Amino acid sequence: MVWFKRRKKGVVTPTKEKKETPEGLWHKCEECKHVTSNDEYLANLSVCPQCSHHGKIDSLTYFKILFDDNKYKELDENLTSGDPLQFEDTKKYTDRIQTTQQKTKLKDAVRTGVGKIDKQDAVIACMDFGFIGGSMGSVVGEKIARAIDHSIKHKVPFIMISKSGGARMMEAAFSLMQMAKTSAKLSILAKERVPYISLLTDPTTGGVTASYAMLGDINIAEPGALIGFAGPRVVKETIGKDLPSGFQTSEFVLEHGFLDYIVDRHHLKEKISLSIKLFNN
Repeated sequence: MVWFKRRKKGVVTPTKEKKETPEGLWHKCEECKHVTSNDEYLANLSVCPQCSHHGKIDSLTYFKILFDDNKYKELDENLTSGDPLQFEDTKKYTDRIQTTQQKTKLKDAVRTGVGKIDKQDAVIACMDFGFIGGSMGSVVGEKIARAIDHSIKHKVPFIMISKSGGARMMEAAFSLMQMAKTSAKLSILAKERVPYISLLTDPTTGGVTASYAMLGDINIAEPGALIGFAGPRVVKETIGKDLPSGFQTSEFVLEHGFLDYIVDRHHLKEKISLSIKLFNN
């Protein structure tokens, strides 16, 4: 039974004249669901204007934020992963690396560069979550180690920006070795009295947290970042208890003494610059 029937034909747009809304025009905050234009969101450094949730950004964006006039020299830019274990799961590791490189235009999950922050020399190593979850493989460890060597040689402060799901399983023990390797290099950096500032962003987990991410002379984090070794679900299942509110967030980690301070992305350059000045003095 038909309840309603249109007597007159309404406005009909021919199919060939219909226009689709282009993708990427709007951004919906994953925290508060506030919708803003993508241009406005990017101009605000991928921080939600409603709730200040810090979205993920890549290494090039961090370099643009921190380096004066976005001028820097990239270090070891062509270093790429091998396949020592001839690993294969749903696809070959070599194929996964190649596909990810084509998609992200990155060689691996960390970019290192040297430049100036408020006219002060600095070396920055920044991880990219888009490259296999920012996982720490042999190339990540090697590039960080070489960046530290550059800091030691030129007596330039070293800044590490971590964003990672942990060790790269496709490289097994080769990946885990990077924890000891980078930690040893940082101990040499400390003996040479060269400053090390560690910035933890969302997420910083696994072997990265258990090594270089938490070894800074100053450990800082962005608001609301997930910071921990094992994830909340694993911890809850292991101890068999409910976790406290805000567990493993930057604020929780700061409250329990593992961070020096939390810094909003808009003030990141200012705060890091001030820290370098304090060390230099």
